[in-house]
Amino acid sequence: MFDIPLILASEGLINGAIYALVALGLVVLYSVTNVINVAQGEFVMLSALTVASLRAQQVPGTVYLVIAGLLAWALLDVAKQLRNRAPMKALIALAWPLVAGASVYFIVLLASRASLPYLVQILLAVGLTTLLGPIFFRTMIQPLPRASVVVFLILTIGLHLALTGIGLAFWGPQPYTLPPFQSGSGLRLGAAYFGPQALWLLAVVALLLVGLWWFFGRTLQGKALRAASVNRLGARLSGISVVRAGSAAFTLSVFLSAVAGVLITPITKMAYDFGFMLGLKGFIGAIIGGLVSPVLAVAGALFVGVAEQFTAFYISSAYKEVLVFLLIIPVLLVRSFQHLDFEEHVE
Repeated sequence: MFDIPLILASEGLINGAIYALVALGLVVLYSVTNVINVAQGEFVMLSALTVASLRAQQVPGTVYLVIAGLLAWALLDVAKQLRNRAPMKALIALAWPLVAGASVYFIVLLASRASLPYLVQILLAVGLTTLLGPIFFRTMIQPLPRASVVVFLILTIGLHLALTGIGLAFWGPQPYTLPPFQSGSGLRLGAAYFGPQALWLLAVVALLLVGLWWFFGRTLQGKALRAASVNRLGARLSGISVVRAGSAAFTLSVFLSAVAGVLITPITKMAYDFGFMLGLKGFIGAIIGGLVSPVLAVAGALFVGVAEQFTAFYISSAYKEVLVFLLIIPVLLVRSFQHLDFEEHVE
């Protein structure tokens, strides 16, 4: 009698854990910078396909994104130093991104030609994708310190479209899959079954949630990020760099999506255009959680995953996406009646 609901709930928890990692990244970024990153799911795609390229002993296209971003970073810094009439600083600003880009390409080239262990390939892919966090913050967000939320939203929509096209150009339209982290039997709870990779996924989500709680609540850097998210002007007067806080938040956000990419691709296939739907469902989970609490964001994402499975089985798989997205309407209506004070975010 309860076998089918139990199976649906277990599958929903697995899907919800995927959305939870994306939701965590969105919450971390928005709470510090007020940026809603529409391209959050694209970093899931880039991380997964980077591992696929390394396993095929090919140089992943992600490294060219990193190099192009570093060049854009160098041009922005050089222009700034030249306006300040500091030619030596401009030279340094041009040199270090070139050296960093060449070093990254050389390391990735050697890694693609060597038969590295699977774990090393995963770590390299996550690290390479995470590098895009501070790069995109420096080249897209930092030059517009007083832009509105709508402007940042439009920028990230453009980033989403660009990364989707780049993913198609680098990896083609075919989906990719990765082997599970380990083989063997999983865990069976009645009629529900969690495979080894699903257990890895759930364990990593729980570990990251605890890690974020510890980071934001127990470390000086985490408290600085929280201060910047609550009151930017007050944080600046206290000696906290709002720019560094934003860069750290963007980096952490991309890292969470990169981890999601390597965790879910052994469970489901990944293609160049799969990231947007993952990001959108993670966004719904984050909205349910209010875009302020990592715990509530994870709970909201798990709810989205479970609701999706029950909708597909009891109503129709053709309507599961529609009904899941309808969840956001009552949540937004409730939020609209809450008179929250957002002025503290304004400088």
